[in-house]
Amino acid sequence: MQRNLIVTKDGSHTVTIPEWKVFYHSVHGAVQESLHVYIEAGFNHWWNLHENASNCVVFEMGFGTGLNALLTALEAKRRQGKVFYETVEAFPLEIALVEKLNYCDALEDPFLQPVFDSLHTSEWNSVQLITPFFSFKKVKASLADYIPNEPIDVIFYDAFAPAAQPELWTQPVFEKLFAMLAPGGLLVTYCSKGDVRRAMLAAGFKVEKVPGPVGKREMLRGIKSASRIT
Repeated sequence: MQRNLIVTKDGSHTVTIPEWKVFYHSVHGAVQESLHVYIEAGFNHWWNLHENASNCVVFEMGFGTGLNALLTALEAKRRQGKVFYETVEAFPLEIALVEKLNYCDALEDPFLQPVFDSLHTSEWNSVQLITPFFSFKKVKASLADYIPNEPIDVIFYDAFAPAAQPELWTQPVFEKLFAMLAPGGLLVTYCSKGDVRRAMLAAGFKVEKVPGPVGKREMLRGIKSASRIT
């Protein structure tokens, strides 16, 4: 599988798979997209709804470049709130490609480089303490084979687009994700297609249309009703 590095409009990298005609992040800006969709609309929104919580459990579908995990570790440090972050990835990036990614330079934060390196070099299927506020586990598996050890508070659903992987955007998949969530938990995705929204609704989510990142009018946020006990 050929994977190429390209520079997006905010100066940060994304990866493309020409064979599948997919990009790991938006060509309008990889960092700005991840910050908007996963950090602001997902992670920070959950904390705003659960102000008394002392910890947050995050699950990411598709570790990919590691950008979403990196930004979450940075935000956990800023908030001084403990995060357990688990992610699945069936096809990890080659380290030679990872070493070329420029996210730490783009974010201009010296704290990030050792964190980013640890995310990619840490042992698979094993919990690692990356920072005092960020525990991390990556599982080399498909979503179908994944079973969480505890209820999830926030799901970053960052699968490739429905045109490339339609099997990952069906009602049964969202039913599994819904079951994984703790009461009061939420799922965010860049995708806003009508059939994806309907699949989420059928799975039990309360679905909100949220303004999208640069280059995209809308995104979706699904919520599992009821308050979380903290």
